[in-house]
Amino acid sequence: MQPFTTLTGTAAPLLRANVDTDLIIPKQYLKTLVRTGLGQHLFAEIRYDDSGAEKPDFVLNRPPYRAANILLGGPNFGCGSSREHAPWALLDFGIRCVIAPSYADIFYNNCFSNGILPLVLPLETVEAIAAAGNPVTVDLPAQTVTAGGVTHRFDIEPGRKTTLVEGLDEIGKSLANLAAIEAFEAKRGRETPWL
Repeated sequence: MQPFTTLTGTAAPLLRANVDTDLIIPKQYLKTLVRTGLGQHLFAEIRYDDSGAEKPDFVLNRPPYRAANILLGGPNFGCGSSREHAPWALLDFGIRCVIAPSYADIFYNNCFSNGILPLVLPLETVEAIAAAGNPVTVDLPAQTVTAGGVTHRFDIEPGRKTTLVEGLDEIGKSLANLAAIEAFEAKRGRETPWL
């Protein structure tokens, strides 16, 4: 997983409440088990018309948001089903950070597992970041978001912060404890050889 320290880029405003995982990546695109290729289907139902042409008024179809790496969302972002394809689609599009007032628990956890930083800030702050324009800078070590010369602080659990800064997924976290795991296995083998 790619480490996340400081990210400066374009923040796309999608300040809708209750954006669910089916809206993020519709069910017809869930047939894959690979994490690539889903970005083109991100928000497909509101991004494209029935013929497959881009809707010119959708935020990710307009410059400069076509190259957005930060998404500004509304309350309860990522609600709905527990599909991990939703953060995969965001990441494949290029989104490394979502800033919203609240998230569905499973989506929130899936973001951390896939290298996306889901920041929680009050709706008024998210709206202020959107109004300030781009670029936006997210500094995870300093726990700040800066837009339009104004810096906002955010809280994050220390363990989750470390995981992202070091770029550790679940396997990486296990491998970081490899010496302790091997010592435990050796001791267990000596003490209970019948297992």
